[in-house]
Amino acid sequence: MTFEEYLVSKKIEASAFKQQQPAEYEGWQQEFAQLHPNSFTAQKLFLINKIRRAFPLKEAEAAPAPPASAPAAKPKPIMRPKMN
Repeated sequence: MTFEEYLVSKKIEASAFKQQQPAEYEGWQQEFAQLHPNSFTAQKLFLINKIRRAFPLKEAEAAPAPPASAPAAKPKPIMRPKMN
């Protein structure tokens, strides 16, 4: 997983983050290269939330709504023991 893919998975717009905060972006990119993604997330959890709010992923805002004509789910059959 690349750093850009990681940012997309966290719903962060990588290009805007890189343009507006290049020093922080480069620092995070270097740290990400040295850590497992889960460890990176644990270390930067509160900072990731701050960055996500500052640079939201545009695709997340325009996510398509589920279709209204989706078929209704069938109810599960009731299983009862046999009476002898």
